[in-house]
Amino acid sequence: MIWAPRMSHSNKLHQQIAPDVKLGKGVRIFGFTNLYGCKIGDDVKIGTFVEIQKGASIGNRCKISSHTFICEGVHLEDEVFVGHNVTFINDLYPRATNAEGQLKSEADWQCISTRVEQGASIGSGATLLCGVTVGKGAVVGAGSVVTRDVPAFAVVAGNPARVLRMLNEERAEQPAKTARSRKQVSS
Repeated sequence: MIWAPRMSHSNKLHQQIAPDVKLGKGVRIFGFTNLYGCKIGDDVKIGTFVEIQKGASIGNRCKISSHTFICEGVHLEDEVFVGHNVTFINDLYPRATNAEGQLKSEADWQCISTRVEQGASIGSGATLLCGVTVGKGAVVGAGSVVTRDVPAFAVVAGNPARVLRMLNEERAEQPAKTARSRKQVSS
């Protein structure tokens, strides 16, 4: 099911969603998106100008902000937040041509996976190199370049991203609990 709030029918024409995309329930997809060969979980929000390539998977209740590129081999677990203009990379040695000088094909490179674990947040403008894992509840600061694994509940920033501090599990989950409490009070 595709649901796009406050969007006219003409905006849906600007979505390129291939027939091989597996969409969960309650997915909201905004205009100028390109999705193919990927799996999207339930209640995911995908912003404008987002591309998600084949072989990528997005868990439940994730939010992917505008201008983000999620390439093949990227796996986001449940409740991951991805800020604006985030880029994932899946090739350690990118080249246009192979040793014979011909344009590279799928046979000429190896896709290296990246995993973002449950509840992690990736700040706007961050770049994540391939082969890394961002741990559960971790926070990657805006503009950071992640070159190695990020421990669970770590706050990292910089180029290359370095651990600034650690969150305890209770503190990392506090905003979600607070939001749920406010929603219950206002209901």
